[in-house]
Order: sequence, then C-alpha cells, then structure tokens
Amino acid sequence: MAEPAPDFSPRLKMPWRLSRRILGVNLIILLVLALALLFLDSFRNQLRDERQAQTSNLAELAATAVPKIAAGDVPMLLGDIGGATGARVRLYGRDGQLRQDSWRGTQPSYRLRDPATQRWTKEAARALDRAFNFVVGERSLTDFVEPAIDRVQAWPEAQEALRTGRTTSVVRSAPDLTPVLSAAARTTTGEVVLVTANDRNFTRTVRQERTKLGLGLLAAALFSFFLSLFLARTIARPLRRLALAAHRVRLGRSREVNVPRFNRRKDEIGLLARAVSDMSQALRQRMDNLDAFAADVTHELKNPLASLRSAVDGLDSIEDPALRRQLLDVVRQDVHRLDRLIGDIGEAARTDAELARVAFEPVDLGTLVGNICQGWQERRLTGNVRIAFARPRAASAIVMAEPHRLARAIDNLIDNAVSFSPSGGLVEVAVAAVGENVRIRIDDEGPGVPAASREAIFNRFVSVRPQGDDFGRHSGLGLAIARAIVKGHDGEIDVADRDDAPSGARFTICLPAAAAVVEGGQA
Repeated sequence: MAEPAPDFSPRLKMPWRLSRRILGVNLIILLVLALALLFLDSFRNQLRDERQAQTSNLAELAATAVPKIAAGDVPMLLGDIGGATGARVRLYGRDGQLRQDSWRGTQPSYRLRDPATQRWTKEAARALDRAFNFVVGERSLTDFVEPAIDRVQAWPEAQEALRTGRTTSVVRSAPDLTPVLSAAARTTTGEVVLVTANDRNFTRTVRQERTKLGLGLLAAALFSFFLSLFLARTIARPLRRLALAAHRVRLGRSREVNVPRFNRRKDEIGLLARAVSDMSQALRQRMDNLDAFAADVTHELKNPLASLRSAVDGLDSIEDPALRRQLLDVVRQDVHRLDRLIGDIGEAARTDAELARVAFEPVDLGTLVGNICQGWQERRLTGNVRIAFARPRAASAIVMAEPHRLARAIDNLIDNAVSFSPSGGLVEVAVAAVGENVRIRIDDEGPGVPAASREAIFNRFVSVRPQGDDFGRHSGLGLAIARAIVKGHDGEIDVADRDDAPSGARFTICLPAAAAVVEGGQA
C-alpha cells in the first residue's frame, strides 16, 4: 500500500502572524468604540434611573406630608420642597383641578431653554446626542409641553397614579433635548401630587463623560494610525522590494538581482523573502548550469563529428582496402561514441526535472544494491573483475527514494569501479546504517583518484583516464549523473583513497534514513 506523500510545508511558530497584526489594527478602533458606546449608554441609563427614583421619592414625600399638615401650610411646604430641589410641585384636588403650585408667587425653579437663542456649540452637542441615540437604538422621548389647561387629565402619569395608587414617573424631552422628569403620587385623601424637574445637570454629566470617552477614542485612533504606519513599513515596503526583485528576475536579469532575505524577521514576510532569495539563487545556478552544459555539449559533440567528417571525407580518395577498413572502424567508433553521448546527455538533462516530480517511496538498499550486483555478475560485463557485496541486516537500510533513479546512480559507480579495476581485481560493495543515515561504499583496486581531481570528476564530460583507454566507451557523464541523482535524494557523494589497501578509490554515498527506521531504532 502506497504511503502518503510527505508534507514538506514549513512548520512555523510565530506568535505575531501578519494576519493577526492586520486583524488587530482593523478591530481595535471598532472594539474601543463599541466598549465606549456600551459604557456611555449604561452610564446614562443608570443615571436616569437614579434621577427618576429621586423624583418619585420627592413626590411620595410630598404626598405623605400634605394630608398631615394644615391646609394653610401646604403652599409653604410645596414652595420649600421646590426651592430646595429645583423642582416644580403641584397639588391637584379630588376634582382634578389644580389647588396649589410651588411657583405661585415665586420665581420658577427652572426654565426651558429655547434652542434658537443658544450658541452653535449647544446645537453641535445636541447633534452628537441625536447621533448617539441613533447608534444605541434609544427611542425618542416625548416632547414636554405645559398643558393649556393645567389639570389632572392633562398628565397621564397623574391619572395612572390616581387610578392605581402607585407612584408613576415619566421622562420627557425639553426643546433643547434636556430631560424633564415628572412623578405623580396619590395622597391618602385622594389628591395627587405632581413633581416636575428639568434636570440639566443630567445632560451636562452625560456630555462630560462623552467628552472623556471621545478623548480616549482619539488616543486609540492615533495609536491605530501609528500602528498602521508601522504595519505599512513592515509589510508593504518589504513586499514592494520583493515584487521589484521578482519582476527583474522575470525580465531575465536574475544574475543582477540581489533579493533581500530579511534574516531577522521570523514571520511570513521573512519566510517569503528567504524563499524568493533561495529560488532566485537556484534559478541563477540552473541558468549557469544550462549555459555550461550547452557549451560542454557543443564541445564534446564537435570532437567525434570532426573525426567522423575527416574519416568520411577520406573514404573517397583512399583505394587501399586495409586503410579503408581502418577508416570505417573509426567511423563505427565515432558513431558509437555519439550514440552514447546523446543518450547520456539526454539522461543528464532529464535527471533534475524528473526527480522534482516523482514521489519517493521506502526502498531497502540492501535488496536494491544486491540486485544490481547480481545483475552485473549475470550479464558478465565485468570481464575478469569480481564483485563482492556485503549485505546489511534485513530492513536495516531503508531510505525514501525513487528506486530506478537511485539504482542508476549506484550502477554508474559500479561501472566506474569496474572500468578502473585491473584484470582479476575485486570491487567491494557494502551498505550499512550509520546513525540517521545509510551509507553505500564502493571500493576498487584501481589507481585511485588524484586529490586535485576529486571534485572535478563529478563535473560533466570530465574523465580522468589514461590516454587511449576505452576510446568512445565513457562519455564523462556517469559520475555527474550519479551526483545529480544523489543530490536529488538529499544525499552526499564523495571519493577518497582506500585506507585498507595499497591502492584504489573509495566512493561513498550517504543518504538520510527513512523516518520510520530512525524512530523505530532501525528495527
């Protein structure tokens, strides 16, 4: 059963993701505004309830006191209450007619202001009041209007108190939008006391709280503004630089582009910058490799073609059969060499692209390398060279790989070892798990690789061989293909002299072991 493809997406622990920053900036003002509106609405309602309760208590106090004093003292009582509280106190008889009024014979305790006579600042404050009421869904209050005929029937709260015997209060709106509080209470003798007050202090207190909250909102807005500038600097500017670099890469100027990496940033912008920089470097390296590869292919193809052209041109002018056979042999060798070159060039060009697309699967290198060695022996391509394989413990050398490509890399190294081994020599192949890696070792008994050439032999079309050795058989691409395949498997390949024999080269492939093997203790 095929295993799911591994997930190579980065796992980042970023407490301050960009999305959270942007969301926080967008929500901070709305959150502060919502909290401010809720607080102010709650504060206003609570203050209004307290003032209504005070007015109701005042009406109940007057209704309790009126029946207990002499009728001649009632006007003085109502006047004292009104003067002390700033309210207007009225007493209605059982017939509904107005009997006493605290304003009779004295100055009114409050005056309703005409908005037309007030400054523009008051109109602005009232506009803010209306806007606030609209936002919080406050119902409009009934306008307060003194009745033309002042009697109980003109006051709904007084009629309610007279009917039910309970104190009833109402809040109305003065012309300047200040509240007018009224409360009615029935006396024990069936009369009704009505208290009205224009509580301008209530509006003043609410507006003062609103001013404080407005200043807080202004501070929050300034904070949000500077935070937005910070985000613009940390997001928009880096993205603009990356976009410009990507545009220059798209125009084919990747060699001239220095993509910023933002190494100090640990968020998505830093991850994107480093990914784009790595991509640009990989693209630049691939372009350089393509240019070098094209130049190498041109050079390598010219040699056999020149030899082939010379031999073909000479066939028409040579009559000696022996010399003609010699030229035909040169033609056959050149054709064989061209055929091998073209095949190896095509494989080298496909290796990187194919490895980038294939899905890796668990591969037991003990079985894979054993089959390769057995195939060499069965095909008898080694001449007099022997191949010895040291098989690892079962299922102890498992890697994630594309088996056919990895087999080609190992086959190329064995082919190289056989070609350099003397007649009757021994090529030793071993596979072993070492820590979190699996190593493949291929030893031969040839002359070894000079230290100065150990890196160059993995380049394309480089072959360090004696003059005339197997002309046309080796394209110089075998080791380059092997290294490309190993690199595509996140592995390493190197060459050194053998330390257990007088001469010979030791090629080593190191591949990461499959995760299941490492976690399970290589069981």
